[in-house]
Parts: sequence; structure tokens; C-alpha cells
Amino acid sequence: MKKILKSCLLIAVSLAVFSIAKVEAQTSNTPTHYKDMVSENPSADADIKIVSDFTNALVGGDIDKAKSFLASNCINFGPGPTDSTNVAQFVDQWQANYKSQSNRQVGFVAATFHVKTGNLQGNWVAAWGDYTFTANGITVKFPYHSSYHITKGKIDVSRIYYDQLYIFKTLGYTLTPPAGGK
Repeated sequence: MKKILKSCLLIAVSLAVFSIAKVEAQTSNTPTHYKDMVSENPSADADIKIVSDFTNALVGGDIDKAKSFLASNCINFGPGPTDSTNVAQFVDQWQANYKSQSNRQVGFVAATFHVKTGNLQGNWVAAWGDYTFTANGITVKFPYHSSYHITKGKIDVSRIYYDQLYIFKTLGYTLTPPAGGK
């Protein structure tokens, strides 16, 4: 009887310790309030103007002006989780877009904030809207979301998200499953 009682007590104490540790682990790295993580961007208007001018130059076909808003070490991520380009690769991609796309248009809104700590610390501008272009006589319009980290008046990180499969399907491409796959 004493062994069973000791065993039950040991299990109860172990569960209590584990539960406390688990709750603490889940909450210790997560700020509990918005204002603990984010504050107003002190250069909000200037940073939104940088992103707006960059986007309009890019879509308008002025790659040199668009490039002038990028830091020399800028890394661009997206649309997929493993896609990234440096400035030269980014410029090459857009020069290819200029050859294959016409009637490029963009409409977007932007908001900005300052992340206080961590690996995302700094001033960010988020822009979301619709991008439209025509390729091979087909007009494609799709929503996108992009985020830009601004340091010393330059974009040094950009992240863009949009549905590539939708674009390919709209242009007539098909998705073929692997042989023997389900």
C-alpha cells in the first residue's frame, strides 16, 4: 500500500512539475501585450513613401529608380518560403518581367510599425493590394502582400507573398501529379 501511495505521489508531483514547466515554456518567450512587441514607427511617413515610390517605379518599368531604394545588401524573399534573391538577381527577374508582361498595374495600401526586439527588430512597412499584368494576351490580376524592412532610408529586406499556382493556371499551365502518385 505504501509503495502504491509513494508511486501515486511521485507521479502527481512529476505531472505538476511538468505542467508548470510546460506553461512557463509556452509563455516565457511570448510577449503578452501588443505594445510589448510593437510601437509606432518614428519615420512612418518617410518609410511609406520609400515603399510606395519603390513599388510604383518597379511596376512602372523604371528599374534604375526602383533599385535606388534598395540597400546594396538587400535580400528579397518570396513568394515561396525558400525563394530569395539579392539585388542583382531581383533586377534580372524584373527585367525578364518587363519583356513578358505588359499593361502592368498595381493598387495597394500601406501601414507601418516598429518591432522592438528580436531578429525582426526595426521599422517595417506592410503593403497589400492587387497586381495586374497581361502576358500572351491573357490578363492576370491577383492579390499580394509584401513587407519591407527599412534601415537608414533603404529597403534591406523584402518579403512578398502571392499565389503562384493561380497565376500559372490563369495563363493556361496545368499541374500534373507525379507518376504513380495519388
